[in-house]
Amino acid sequence: MRILYSIVIAGVVLAVSGFAFIHSGIYNVTAMEEHSPLGKWALHTTMKNSVEARVSEVEVPSNLASEEMIRQGARAYDQLCVACHLKPGLEDTLLRQGLNPTPPSLAEAGHFGPAEQFWVIKNGIKMTGMPAWGVTHDDEDLWEITAFIQRLPSLSVAEYTRLIQPEPGMQAKADDGHDHDHGNMDGMMAGGASSHGESPHGEPGHHSDEDPKTASEPKVDDHYSDGHTH
Repeated sequence: MRILYSIVIAGVVLAVSGFAFIHSGIYNVTAMEEHSPLGKWALHTTMKNSVEARVSEVEVPSNLASEEMIRQGARAYDQLCVACHLKPGLEDTLLRQGLNPTPPSLAEAGHFGPAEQFWVIKNGIKMTGMPAWGVTHDDEDLWEITAFIQRLPSLSVAEYTRLIQPEPGMQAKADDGHDHDHGNMDGMMAGGASSHGESPHGEPGHHSDEDPKTASEPKVDDHYSDGHTH
């Protein structure tokens, strides 16, 4: 009976202490300070085990390594993911510098397999900045991104650029309803460090979409184009 009483008292003390800690404001939630080693371990281990516990029913497509899936995924990745997860030749971005925890560089090997990667892309990760792209994209789009991410670590800068800007003869038909715009995060790419002197899309010089008729006209200073929201 004394042991049970001690357990109850200990539980009450822990609950009251936790409640007091939460309401005290002692813990600094700033993203400018790193998590402690213990905090990093706890968060990463919890995330990894959570993902692995939920992928048993994910069926990986048999054509995941097809060049068409990888090409389509490359274009989506370049529009949605580069600002956080980088690409060959890009070392940092404006958005990535302010995120805590820092998103993994998917241009490097050693991350999730295809089933786990698909689950993360679709469902997102709470309190990390990783969105649930399944809210706005269907599974076909997300499997294409997954296919590309599996190939990404082996790509050079030139190979990456060829995939996102394929030769005209390799482009999908314009009316197939699939080569669509996934979104654009160019405003968050400023401040990136590229060892190859490229623009955010891997091209030297000006953006390829610039209208040559207006290229020589004076540019309006858009204070918000750097990704700031003030």
